[in-house]
Amino acid sequence: MQRHLEVLLSEEKIQARVKELAEEVGHSIPTDNLLLVGILKGSVYFLTDFSRALSVPHEIDFMRVSSYEGESSRGVVQILKDLESNIEGRNVLIVEDVVDSGLTLSHLMEMLQVRGPKSLNVVTLLSKALARGKVAESKFVGFEIPDQFVVGYGLDLGEAYRHLPYIATFSHEASTAP
Repeated sequence: MQRHLEVLLSEEKIQARVKELAEEVGHSIPTDNLLLVGILKGSVYFLTDFSRALSVPHEIDFMRVSSYEGESSRGVVQILKDLESNIEGRNVLIVEDVVDSGLTLSHLMEMLQVRGPKSLNVVTLLSKALARGKVAESKFVGFEIPDQFVVGYGLDLGEAYRHLPYIATFSHEASTAP
């Protein structure tokens, strides 16, 4: 069996939606003293494009959390890198690449809420069907996608495929070689 990539979301479609999301966010949430919190490593491409498209002043910080091993969630959320910024009294926007089960995001929201932000919102590029209804905090969603493993535009499999300018899924095709 060989793996082949199938484009799920083109580069053009992603870029257009990122600009729309930035406009929606800029008009919908409190933006004074705004801090974008990028979730490493998957959100870096989205965060970069979103930040450039956002028309309000903001700062950026990062967190690194892990709940994955390969293509599946371990169900345990670990904080690998915490914020350097104090978020007390600030308007915080978590910038996430994909909401799968909602477990990681729910844990992150609880953890950050106790730090006293003025507001705490989430923008995610992708949301899977499995997460629907579990995480109401993601009121800004770029695309609803099927419950499939995806790569590209920052998303990886074993650190590969992040560089792709589009988002793809894998199809399994039998090799035609003898």
